[in-house]
Amino acid sequence: MTFSDWEANVPEVIRCDSLWKMEAYRLGLFLSDLSWHDVSKLAKDGRTSGIADQLYRAVGKISSNVGEGYSRNTGKDRARFYEYAMGSTREARDWYFKARHVLEPEVVAHRLDLAGQIIRLTITMTARERRLNRKFTEGDERKMSDD
Repeated sequence: MTFSDWEANVPEVIRCDSLWKMEAYRLGLFLSDLSWHDVSKLAKDGRTSGIADQLYRAVGKISSNVGEGYSRNTGKDRARFYEYAMGSTREARDWYFKARHVLEPEVVAHRLDLAGQIIRLTITMTARERRLNRKFTEGDERKMSDD
């Protein structure tokens, strides 16, 4: 599945939220959907069933932490959750590497590349939020983007 094919099938209620502007969020959500198939394959092999569980938990936390951070009202709070997302992405990358014995090489390479993109984005997002430490109040329109 390509990103554009996947994106076209994301419910409008999600795409209309200002959070959707965050590339790290979109990529994290995409990786989470992709991992469903990967985890299903890993769970069938007794040697990698534990990897499947850990991988799915790590991947699921990426977009969730970006979303939670985006919803915080200070740069310091946002940065903390973006760091959590970065940590979860690094954890997922580690589990994908360990899954390379079961998953196809091109699948693993693609997932590692996506994780790398998300890590780079969250590093930038975290640094920016710490540097600016902007405060938002409810009703403020977010003019943030991680592109």
